[in-house]
Amino acid sequence: MTVLPDDGLSLAAEFPDATHEQWQRLVEGVLRKSGKDVTGEAAEAALSTTLEDGLNTRPLYTAPAGAAGHGGHGGLDGFPGFAPFVRAGRAEGSAAGGWDVRQRLVGDDPARVNEAALGDLENGVTSLWLTVGRAGIPVSGLARALDGVYLDLAPVALDAGSEYAEAAAELLRLYAERGVAPAAARGSLGADPLGHEARTGEALDLAPAVELARLAVAEWPGLRALTVDALPFHEAGGSAAQELGLSLATGVAYLRALTSGGLSVEAALGQLEFRYAATADQFLTIAKLRAARRLWARVAEACGAAEAGAQRQHAVTSPVMMTRRDPWVNMLRTTVACMAAGVGGADSVTVLPFDHELGLPDAFARRIARNTSTILLEESHLARVIDPAGGSWYVEQLTDELAHAAWEFFQTIEQAGGQAAALRSGLVADRLAATWAERSAKLAKRREPITGVSEFPLLAEKPVVREAAPAPLTGGLPRVRRDEAYEELRARSDAHLAATGSRPRIFLAALGPAAAHTARATFAANLFQAGGVEPVHDPVSVDAATAAEAFAASGATMAVLCSSDALYEEQAEAVAGALRDAGATTVFLAGRPGTAAPAVDEYVFAGCDAVAVLSSVLDRMGVAR
Repeated sequence: MTVLPDDGLSLAAEFPDATHEQWQRLVEGVLRKSGKDVTGEAAEAALSTTLEDGLNTRPLYTAPAGAAGHGGHGGLDGFPGFAPFVRAGRAEGSAAGGWDVRQRLVGDDPARVNEAALGDLENGVTSLWLTVGRAGIPVSGLARALDGVYLDLAPVALDAGSEYAEAAAELLRLYAERGVAPAAARGSLGADPLGHEARTGEALDLAPAVELARLAVAEWPGLRALTVDALPFHEAGGSAAQELGLSLATGVAYLRALTSGGLSVEAALGQLEFRYAATADQFLTIAKLRAARRLWARVAEACGAAEAGAQRQHAVTSPVMMTRRDPWVNMLRTTVACMAAGVGGADSVTVLPFDHELGLPDAFARRIARNTSTILLEESHLARVIDPAGGSWYVEQLTDELAHAAWEFFQTIEQAGGQAAALRSGLVADRLAATWAERSAKLAKRREPITGVSEFPLLAEKPVVREAAPAPLTGGLPRVRRDEAYEELRARSDAHLAATGSRPRIFLAALGPAAAHTARATFAANLFQAGGVEPVHDPVSVDAATAAEAFAASGATMAVLCSSDALYEEQAEAVAGALRDAGATTVFLAGRPGTAAPAVDEYVFAGCDAVAVLSSVLDRMGVAR
């Protein structure tokens, strides 16, 4: 953060300084008008938002007393490129050339992977991330996949699971065969035995990974042998602090193995690359990457190598946030996530294609993925500033609080015997499952909305179809998706449409003029469409005399009343009775429970369990599971 000289031109000098207490009194007045009589800290707390990991975001952040230059208390933590590396792992950050644009390549056909790789490299990608082995191309196909790739210019990161030693040996053979000087080779050999165990439940020996690291230190200075992949924990539903804590535990386990294998602490630290998820929660992502560097620097300091503790970070846009319905919205999600990864200081960033969850991405999807980074770098100039979030008291405080929560969870894992023991005992799975259960409840109640899925779904949209991708590795921690509960409901509706020629329907019985019913009719339409139930709103408005005929013409078996509370009191009982006489099996009311209580069967309202309501509706409509 730049400190301006005292030149007598103070910003807003003509205005008196406002105090925090004055702001709180203004908040108190606003809350009092809404019926909340709270004062002081309670008034501020009423506007706070609770996050996972026990974190809270407050409505106002200011520089705490003595914060400047005082790390760990909301202030700036050191300088870029120096311990504790919160501000950047390198002194220049990404300002020199931007972050590394790393494209992920999937598929089991080496020729097609090669075609995609060459196209990506010609159009802005700066490194390749190859899935090798059971979930990708065979190790024997690596040479074909990299045919025509200038290996001295394009870094390669391998992800080979249990075949990491064989894949690494094949890549090193290719370097030698193609005359790549050892000093020119860049990338990651991708050994991650504990990450593979988290994915599959299959324990692997660490010894080959240690040997790879010894070889890299001795002969290949630009290669890192091991990857600490935190994506399995994120994809199992883990929180940001859990993702960080588990990555620390994995990294520490690898450090122990590497130093026991003869490497110095400094050399061992240089053999690790960390992979984290970047989500559309941009501030949390920024804080997570900054906190990760601070935490790893603390580990390095404890090992007596503080200045060697700069964490190498590879950020990947979150698969958990990607949706299968209305996948075009994924472009917006990945853009925000990519921006957050860049601002957070990631060294490499992978933007997953918008059709990632549907199968093999097509050329257009890969183009959009790589161009997301290009636009943010070349047109938005995000890499021109080192640590652009530095000095934002909100981000600084969030970084600090997240670091403490992650360190606490890391200590829990260490007390359980370390990462391997925690995985095998079920501790990791249980903690992640509990976190996901809490988040699933928010998703079900639409307190965490999913645009295009739980909010503003479009039933008439044609599905995006892609060729199937190789099946991902399974057997260990589960893979969760934000849209999974709604996807199950929509799949039931699709099957019903295929079997009968129409979707299940519900009639929107809107009472009174548009001004009275539009808000709740829109709410009800969105809610039921999220479960694949087609709303029929024709005519625009009904009353007791016209409701029965309109309902019969709709082809629906259920109805929902939509209007203002005042019109419910006047008309709900009569209209509900007419709908039942016309054959409605259930009459809902869009509003809070208790409104027009004797007239209706059930209520739908903001904050209700949408998944439970919609599942019950489909069951009663006879839509097969």
